[in-house]
Amino acid sequence: MPAPDKAVVLVSGGLDSATVLAIAGKLGFELHALSFNYGQRHRFELECANRVCQRFSVASHVVFPLETRIFQGSALTNDIPVPHQRSDEEMNTGIPLTYVPARNTIFLAVALGLAESIGAANLFIGVNAVDYSGYPDCRPEFISAFETMANLATKAGAEGQCITVHTPLVSLTKAEIIQRGLQLGVDYSLTHSCYDPSPQGISCGECDSCQLRLKGFHEIDVEDPIEYQRTNG
Repeated sequence: MPAPDKAVVLVSGGLDSATVLAIAGKLGFELHALSFNYGQRHRFELECANRVCQRFSVASHVVFPLETRIFQGSALTNDIPVPHQRSDEEMNTGIPLTYVPARNTIFLAVALGLAESIGAANLFIGVNAVDYSGYPDCRPEFISAFETMANLATKAGAEGQCITVHTPLVSLTKAEIIQRGLQLGVDYSLTHSCYDPSPQGISCGECDSCQLRLKGFHEIDVEDPIEYQRTNG
């Protein structure tokens, strides 16, 4: 029996990436997880990433360190307050302070290097263009452009091995993502989505990410299994 194809999956420890890991596993890929320590204020997510990877018995899990000083001007990496209690209209207007400069471009570039080095032609990332906060590097156009670049910039691509960037959540609402994950056995109590957690890792309940997560669970009438400091409604 031939060995399964390998896939590199970006795993942050959040709801979306846990769902993507489950989807890639269901498709039969040998899973190689990649997480990043980039000085994010919500580094608690890395503990969650490790738990999620253990749950899905990944073949390998790399936590890649990045120097925080390359990410200036973001509320996730600098001493800038994380916005709380933004309305739907505010979340759908402009690019928020939690945007990290070129983050997904950098993450995918590292994932591409790992993939080529282990002989993987498939990358998975949990970007979403429906329930998200306006990040330009979550759009399908960005993913398509990166995939084109990946096939031009690598030995594998030059020799005819097509590199594919999979975005199985890109057109789903948060509620649909949660439903898909539950069908695949994702334990969302292992995950973390908050941008501004307490020192103990308890989610704030009011940042954009918490609000979108809570809205998704509410829409399918399922209780979110993680703890919150407070919630809006």
